[in-house]
Amino acid sequence: MRAHAHETDRAVAYLLLRLTIGASLFGHGLVRLPKLGAFHAQLMGEFKASMLPAFLVSPCGYALPFAELITGALLLAGALTRAAAVAAGVVMIVLVLGATSIEHFNVIGEQLLHALLLAAVIAFRNDNAYSVDGLLTRSAARRSSRR
Repeated sequence: MRAHAHETDRAVAYLLLRLTIGASLFGHGLVRLPKLGAFHAQLMGEFKASMLPAFLVSPCGYALPFAELITGALLLAGALTRAAAVAAGVVMIVLVLGATSIEHFNVIGEQLLHALLLAAVIAFRNDNAYSVDGLLTRSAARRSSRR
């Protein structure tokens, strides 16, 4: 296989990975925002038996859909990809801690899979060619080569 075809395949594979995890996060946030109050109330109810204090759970309940929506949108666009993936990874850590605190062990596998995919988005970021970040990098390289 030619080197260029291999690079293109890696870039397409990365695009599919980034779009998939971005769509998942964006979708989670998108469906929760219109019913933010109900989502927050449900979350607070689930965490009543938790050892986590309500003053920590409540702001997370309001912030989670926004964090999912924003990090998902950034990943879909491939804009600020590393920062978005790191922020989404922190969200996954919070979700894992929350799920374990209320013994919802059945959802942790999904959260760990999201974390693994986000780690891959960071690890293979050199293949992020089809993105806003890639476009900005190529534009900066062109400007630099003209000097």
